[in-house]
Amino acid sequence: MGLVQQFSAYSSWRSAVSGHLLSLHNWLVENELGDAQSELRLQQLLERLREDKLIIAFVAEFSRGKSELINAIFFGDYGNRILPSTAGRTTMCPTELLFEAGKPPAIELLPIETRSTNASVAEFKRFPEEWRVVELDTASAEAMHAALSRVGEQKLVSQELAAKLGFAIDAEGKAGLKPDAGGLVEIPCWRHAVINFPHPLLEQGLVILDTPGLNAIGAEPELTLSQLPNAHAILFILAADTGVTQSDLAVWRDHVNGARTRQKGRIAVLNKIDGLWDGIRSEAEIEAEISRQVKSTADTLELDAGHIFPVSAQKGLFAKISRDADLLVKSRLLALEQALTAELIPAKQDIVCDNTESEAADLIARTRALLETRRSGVAEQLGELSDLRGKNQSVIEYMMRKVKSEKDEFEKGLQRYYAVRSVFSQLTNNLYSHLGMDALREETRGTREAMLEARFTKSLRDAMKSFFRHVRANLGKSAGEISEITKMMEAMYERFSTEHGMKLAPPAPFSLLRYEKEIDRLEQGFNAHFNTLLNMVTHAKLGLTQRFFETVAIQVRRTFELINRDVDHWLRAVMAPLETQVREYQLQLKRRLESVKRIHQATDTLEDRVRELAQMQATLETQLAELNRIAAALRSTLHAEAQEGTALFQAA
Repeated sequence: MGLVQQFSAYSSWRSAVSGHLLSLHNWLVENELGDAQSELRLQQLLERLREDKLIIAFVAEFSRGKSELINAIFFGDYGNRILPSTAGRTTMCPTELLFEAGKPPAIELLPIETRSTNASVAEFKRFPEEWRVVELDTASAEAMHAALSRVGEQKLVSQELAAKLGFAIDAEGKAGLKPDAGGLVEIPCWRHAVINFPHPLLEQGLVILDTPGLNAIGAEPELTLSQLPNAHAILFILAADTGVTQSDLAVWRDHVNGARTRQKGRIAVLNKIDGLWDGIRSEAEIEAEISRQVKSTADTLELDAGHIFPVSAQKGLFAKISRDADLLVKSRLLALEQALTAELIPAKQDIVCDNTESEAADLIARTRALLETRRSGVAEQLGELSDLRGKNQSVIEYMMRKVKSEKDEFEKGLQRYYAVRSVFSQLTNNLYSHLGMDALREETRGTREAMLEARFTKSLRDAMKSFFRHVRANLGKSAGEISEITKMMEAMYERFSTEHGMKLAPPAPFSLLRYEKEIDRLEQGFNAHFNTLLNMVTHAKLGLTQRFFETVAIQVRRTFELINRDVDHWLRAVMAPLETQVREYQLQLKRRLESVKRIHQATDTLEDRVRELAQMQATLETQLAELNRIAAALRSTLHAEAQEGTALFQAA
């Protein structure tokens, strides 16, 4: 199964999982077993599955054939090139190819002049009026090609303006843009492009990130610190006729591989092997030359040879368009697609499966515990009332006193519960004071001011070190509060389970480790590029350093927003089972007392109440069986292979 087919199957699998979650939601509503918290969690799960994206980034220096490779892998069946692919530079700015429902097909272009501010591309996405919109006529291949070619537009500007916008200038053109005879340099017209295109793969959540060469990547911090690290796979494209050049190596080390030790999701592509098909060399000689280049590339990039794929994107695209199976095999494109299929889709599916299963399993466990508590309560009442058959009034009075005593004892225990709620609220407030966005905004503002006042490199570095130090300190304090909350709730769960027989599993733990690692990654990313920035002229260095900081600050803010969301989710989840069980236990005690009172007042109601309880018991047994069936179906679908997705969805 090829990448396109596998991704379609993955989307069907995702739809099947959503179908089962929707069934769970509807069943909870129909049986009046849901609450506001479970409703929120299920809606979040469904939304996450609906908005799930698979991001593949294509990175290379200019003229390596990135755009042609994108066309060949994803759009060969479209019958024409989607992205412009001609000799020379075609992609002059980072370009996202995606589909957003509700928006017309169009290209949104962000002017390069926006780099003169410190605002990131993500910030500008909040202000549509800052973008230039070019409509796409998807019915005309010529109109599409003409509109998409705008991504490669350039213009001549002064060296001063180019430097202000973050471009390095070099008289020889080796370490930056080379001025022309009039002293002007050519820069891209656009900073970023977003192409909204209704292609079946894009509609299913695929996002393709096409990047420009070294100079443009280096001047756009978001690519290095956010977009590339968050891609599920990065294809690094080289030209087979040149091998790994110095600029290729700089892109690989600084922007693709960085400080990472893992190779998963990092693939090198040796493009344009059709240049070896000169009609003079034999097949054996061509194969030997390709093998030599693969080994050389693997040694230079320090990458496993199994992650390097020689291809001809141009011939592969032509083969797909012309339905030439032999040429497609010769282009070696299928081997690359199979590698992406084997690595990318299963890894993505595992992540979605784990996240969905843990959330859904907790919801199902809570509902099951509630039903079992009700079943136990009904069984106890049924046993008590059955024992009263034929008994005199004194026995019934004793039973009434016994239930009332249990109710009084439980209400005394509630005082401890209310005390725990009070301490819980206090610890929660402490936790949010460390994770709060106001404190982060204040720290960001202080760091920004310190950087603006900085005259020397050391001052810039110290400001950033102080920023990360404060962020980590707040995470450390938060971890302490989380530990206190966890210990307190574990003790309370155990106490209520022991003293009142409640079915309470230990509260789920919560760790800040993954957020701490994200902060580490951002700091490492900034430090890795700090020395590069020092080689620039003072004005450009300061401006670009500040732009890097703004990008870092946005990423840290997003991380803290995620922490706040997840902590809020966890706090609700850790308290909800106890609250639910306490309410249920109170209700059961009240019902037991009322039943015995009614029987005490009129013994002829005993048999009616016994029949009523027996019916309730049967209903609860049915509900437990239905819940188990829903849970089993969801679990089966989650752990199914993606290629079975369509059949599973239909079955669901």
